[in-house]
Formats: sequence, C-alpha cells, structure tokens
Amino acid sequence: MTRRCPSCRQPAGERGVNRFFPFCSDRCRLLDLGKWFDGRYRVAGEPAGGDEAAPGTGEGEPTEGPDPGQEPGSGHLR
Repeated sequence: MTRRCPSCRQPAGERGVNRFFPFCSDRCRLLDLGKWFDGRYRVAGEPAGGDEAAPGTGEGEPTEGPDPGQEPGSGHLR
C-alpha cells in the first residue's frame, strides 16, 4: 500500500526511497512546518512548564486572585 502525503494527498513513496517521507516533496514538508510555526497545528494538553506561557507572550506571570478554574476575567491570567 502506498502512503499518501499528508499535505497534498499525492503518493509519497517509500521511506528508504523518498527523503521527504512522509511528505511527497520538500515543498509539502515546508508547508506543513509553516503551519506548526503559525500555530495552526497544536498539541492538546497543558503548556510545557505548567502555568507558564511561552516566553515573550506576556502571559503566565503569577497573579493573586481566584483559582484557575474560575470564569475568565475573574483576575487570573490564562
């Protein structure tokens, strides 16, 4: 069975033959990478480091206030 490229659905070839596997080409590989960088793809779960946000976002600083499970706008940064 031939695997399909996850970006364009064209045949992707075999792992040992196609250096861009599982993509069919370098173009499809880079388009997929760009989607990760743009934030269009995300991994479900808690951010790495618990309550800390990504560096430079200005979020995740410690605050005093209600528990994190309360409604947005109740004094806790998300």
